[in-house]
Amino acid sequence: MYQKLLQSSNRLHPRAFDFIQLMRLDRPIGTYLLLWPTLGALWIAGEGSPSVKNLIIFVLGVILMRAAGCVINDFADRNFDGHVSRTKNRPLATGKVTTKEAWILFALLVALSFLLVLLTNAATIWLSFGALAVASLYPFMKRYTHYPQVVLGAAFSWGIPMAFTAETGSLPAEAWLLFLANMVWTVAYDTYYAMADREDDLKIGIKSTAVLFGDADRVIILTLQGIALFCLLLAGARFELGQWFHLGLFIAAVCFIWEFWTTRSRDPQICFKAFLHNHWAGLAMLLGIILDYALKAG
Repeated sequence: MYQKLLQSSNRLHPRAFDFIQLMRLDRPIGTYLLLWPTLGALWIAGEGSPSVKNLIIFVLGVILMRAAGCVINDFADRNFDGHVSRTKNRPLATGKVTTKEAWILFALLVALSFLLVLLTNAATIWLSFGALAVASLYPFMKRYTHYPQVVLGAAFSWGIPMAFTAETGSLPAEAWLLFLANMVWTVAYDTYYAMADREDDLKIGIKSTAVLFGDADRVIILTLQGIALFCLLLAGARFELGQWFHLGLFIAAVCFIWEFWTTRSRDPQICFKAFLHNHWAGLAMLLGIILDYALKAG
C-alpha cells in the first residue's frame, strides 16, 4: 500500500509524496488514535444518533488537525530528527521540504479546520482556539519538560468537549471524565512510542516520560491504562452505558495486558508495535459505545 501511494503521488507531482509524508497521511495510526475517542464522545453526546453534519465535520477535522500537528511537530524537530534512526528520513530533516513550505501547509490545514468549526456553534468555535494552542505547543515541550506526553494527551482529547458542545450546545461535567480518561491513555501509549526512541533521545537531550520513568516505564504505563479504564467506567455509569460498552472496555484491558507482556524486553521495535496496538483498544471502546446505543434502541 505504501508503494502504491508513493507511485500514485509521484504521478500526480514529483514532490507530492514529500508532503504526504510530512502530514503522515501514509501512516494513519495517529488519525485512528485521535478519531476513535472523538467519535465515541460524539456518539455519547448524540445519545447514539449524532448528526450527520457533525459526524462529517469531526472526521474531516481530525484528519486535517492531525496532519497539521505532524507538520508543526516536524518543524519543531527539524534539527533533531536527523539524529534519530526512526525519523532521519523525514522530509524536513532531509531538506526535501523547506521550512517556508511547511509553514504554508500548516496554515492551510489550520484554515481548513477552522472553516469546518465555523459550521458548528459559538461554544465549539471558542474551544477550537484551545485545541490549536495545545496542538501547536506540544512539539516544543520536549525541550523543557519530561511531560510532553501530557500536553499531547490534552491535544488528543480536546475533540471530546468540542464534540459535546457541537452536538448539544453544552458541556456536562461527565464529559471531563472522558477527557481525563483519554488524556491518561494517550500518555500511556505515547510513552511506548517514546521508548522506541529513548536511546537516541538520551544522546541528543530530548525529554519524555519514557526517559523520566526509566525502568518503571511499563508498570507506570499499565497503571495509567488502568486509571483510564476506571475513569471510563465512571463515565459509563454517568451516561448509563451498558454491557456492550463494558465489553469494549474488557477488550481494551486485554490489549493493555498484552502490550505489557510483549514489551518486557523493551526492544524498541516491540515498543513501537505496542504503541500501534493501542489503535485496536480504541476501536474496541468505540464499537462498544456504538453497539450499546444501537442495541438499546433496538
